[in-house]
Amino acid sequence: MNLPKPKASYRIRLPDGDYLTFASFETKKDPNAEVITVQLRRLEGDDWKTVEQITVYRAPDGTYSQIRGRREKTG
Repeated sequence: MNLPKPKASYRIRLPDGDYLTFASFETKKDPNAEVITVQLRRLEGDDWKTVEQITVYRAPDGTYSQIRGRREKTG
């Protein structure tokens, strides 16, 4: 699967070993809009699992709306 490359991203390792990640992606339809994702990932065995994730769409006018979608969930 070819995943889009973020135009900006930042990751920090938390004291408990989890990673908190921020990423911003261009949208295909409007270069003045973007999709922003924040997620918490945890190592379980040999695999990294998404514990929580929020994805929002920032419209060209600066308004935000949450994008609901499929995501991995542990537990």
